Amino acid sequence: MGEADASHRVQATPFLAKNMTDFDIAAPLAAALAAKGYSALTSVQAAILTPEAKGRDLLVSAQTGSGKTVAFGLALSDQILPDQPPLLPAEQPLALVIAPTRELALQVARELDWLYAEAGARIATCVGGMDYRTERRALERGPHIVVGTPGRLRDHTERGSLDLSGLRVAVLDEADEMLDLGFREDLEFLLQSAPEGRRTLMFSATVPPEIEALAKDFQRDALRLSVMGEARQHGDIEYRALSVLPRDRENAIFNLLRFYEAQRAIIFCKTRANVNHLLARMGNRGFRVVALSGELSQQERTHALQSLRDGRARVCIATDVAARGIDLPGLELVIHADLPTNPETLLHRSGRTGRAGAKGVSALIVTSADYKRAQRLLQRAKLTAEWGKPPSADDVLARDDARMLAHPSLTEPAEETTLAAELLRQFGPDRVAQAFIRLWRDGRPAPEELAETAAPAPGPAAPRERREFGAAVWFTLSVGHTGRAEARWLLPKLCEAGGINRDAIGAIRVRQDVTFVQIAADSAPRFTDGQEIEPGLRLNRIEGEPDLDRPAPRQYEAQRSEARPRDDHRARPERPKKPAATEPAPRKAERREARAAAIAEVLADTPRESPAEPAPSEAKPRKARWSAADRKSRGAATDKPRGKPAHGKTAHGKGTQGKGAEARPRRAVSAKPGGVKPRAPKSPRR
Repeated sequence: MGEADASHRVQATPFLAKNMTDFDIAAPLAAALAAKGYSALTSVQAAILTPEAKGRDLLVSAQTGSGKTVAFGLALSDQILPDQPPLLPAEQPLALVIAPTRELALQVARELDWLYAEAGARIATCVGGMDYRTERRALERGPHIVVGTPGRLRDHTERGSLDLSGLRVAVLDEADEMLDLGFREDLEFLLQSAPEGRRTLMFSATVPPEIEALAKDFQRDALRLSVMGEARQHGDIEYRALSVLPRDRENAIFNLLRFYEAQRAIIFCKTRANVNHLLARMGNRGFRVVALSGELSQQERTHALQSLRDGRARVCIATDVAARGIDLPGLELVIHADLPTNPETLLHRSGRTGRAGAKGVSALIVTSADYKRAQRLLQRAKLTAEWGKPPSADDVLARDDARMLAHPSLTEPAEETTLAAELLRQFGPDRVAQAFIRLWRDGRPAPEELAETAAPAPGPAAPRERREFGAAVWFTLSVGHTGRAEARWLLPKLCEAGGINRDAIGAIRVRQDVTFVQIAADSAPRFTDGQEIEPGLRLNRIEGEPDLDRPAPRQYEAQRSEARPRDDHRARPERPKKPAATEPAPRKAERREARAAAIAEVLADTPRESPAEPAPSEAKPRKARWSAADRKSRGAATDKPRGKPAHGKTAHGKGTQGKGAEARPRRAVSAKPGGVKPRAPKSPRR
């Protein structure tokens, strides 16, 4: 199998609708598109249907929300639909669609279901968290298209319930996400289980080297399609970066939701713990909210998404697992409670809104610690965001009042004229209007008060121009890297010692044992040569400008040894110096020879006697081994041992053998005349 040929790359035109009559679309699919209200195709859908892409392996890079599902649904028709209807049941699946998450797989199945409804194609799903037996029965009915996640599809293949021997086309949706989630081994297994002559379509938002390597292994003469529709799609999204204090992060989210009053909104958090925490906080404040994270079962996830679709819930709090493939119609607001880790994640999160020409808002909650990271994130994603503050409580209330005055109930003709007249007669117009306002505001969460913060300037901060310092005098300080000196520690001490401000101090260059300081010439007289800034920190004036590229001269390093340590508790007592030798010491070789000669002279003067006739006073006889009889007769006339021997061992550490008296350890006798008869040791415990 070959690599995607670089010469076969096609760059699609911008995100413009194409008339469906200009393309050769199968009649059942064209009818389904027309029934859904399609009158034109998006750029990725049009690129799939071009003559040069027909029947070939494709590597398509297109952003979320560009119509990829319908695009590869149209591409499957060449391998699934016969030239003449009807579509007969299949013994083995003809098409396989692999998606990274359960939600995306189920969504793809729903899209293909209505697209192929007129053609009569059967579609089966195999996703984790669903009943395995139900999926197996669906596979036994002969589906034409199987949609699933990599792990569950591999399980069915290994157990024999999914036969890929008759597969004609395989689709990898969100291939980059599947590699990020660690599904490469499962993908390789599934593709190797399919025939080599199949058609392989890969769809990915980005094409990293891992995707190119996968395409090289499993695609043949692939056509690379790069769809430029994402620029137009994200052009319908208003990006806002809101600077908040860390303690106001959650309150800013509450005010954002109240300010926009979106019919559907999604909040992205980094971890499941953050999702659960924010879910509890928002539930207590009266928001209709659901959570979506990896710890939920498939039934709970489906229930949460259904609650958003039918309006029972208006806010979804999710981790990045929901950033791919979740299609919530009418989603108007995306809030990044935690900043995404990379630009791709930012685009995928924000791509949940601004679809099909609709407008949307993507708001980033940025604390002061995350300001630089947010700027880099937007710059790498090639997005321009409007920096500002989150809506205040007054802004929320003002927006509520504007919505109330523009409510259709106040402008449309009413039929309850009799009851309205009775209300006005009984309570008066003022009381009725006040009651209407209270009823309007009732049930809506109250806005939160936020601390005042300065909104950061949009775009990267301009570099500060380096000013000319002018005439200056150089000083040295008796501390350097060895004393853990830092410019931020020395600057306030110098300002305090000379009564100057920081503008009068220029360069501060810390070296190994000394620090060079540049002080303005008009402020230099405030410092004296040898001035002690603090105990152990001395300032000395030098002539001229030091060479900062060279090591500090010895005369500067000597200042550190003369000055006391910066901290008294870190001072070490000086070691006493050895007195200088009055005469030069002999060399090492000479000393060795002199030592050897002295030893030889002593040995020569010492008389050597025969071991057979040792002198009693000069040579000590060697101690002979004791026999058992000698030990018995000698008794316990030995010195008292230093420690008590261990049980079953003698004082010398050897175990006793036998039961005789000679094998027993002896106790030291008393110092009294006559001694004491030793006591036999106790018998060992059994």
